[in-house]
Amino acid sequence: MLKVLVPVDGSDCAERAVDFLVRKIKWYAEAPEIHLLTVHHHMPYGHLVSMVEHDKLQQYYHDEGLKALKGARAKLDAAGLRYTFHMSVGDPAQIIVQYAREQHCDQIVMGTHGHGGVSGLLMGSVTTKVLHLVEVPVLLVK
Repeated sequence: MLKVLVPVDGSDCAERAVDFLVRKIKWYAEAPEIHLLTVHHHMPYGHLVSMVEHDKLQQYYHDEGLKALKGARAKLDAAGLRYTFHMSVGDPAQIIVQYAREQHCDQIVMGTHGHGGVSGLLMGSVTTKVLHLVEVPVLLVK
């Protein structure tokens, strides 16, 4: 079965990628195994973060991850598509590429911009980095 990774961050562009996958699901001979992945940047470990309890920081990452996944999960649920979801913390592009390798994903479907700010000119910096590092096809949704 084909495995499709869909990185999401709660942004409109990421949600459009999910919408696109739902609309084009019939492109696949059989429904693919869909993996949603959200990656939260590490909090900078300054004075304030060092005072936060580890459990509270982990709960924050968990809650933010669920928020980022909420729209994508609702769209896939409404379409009756099965999926798994995963949350991680670290460099988003590195984690996306690592996850794709470890899970033997056949394709990545992702938006061109996310919540990363204006660091990329034509595409977001995470998207650009993923394209340079990944070894599987990437379908970009504008």
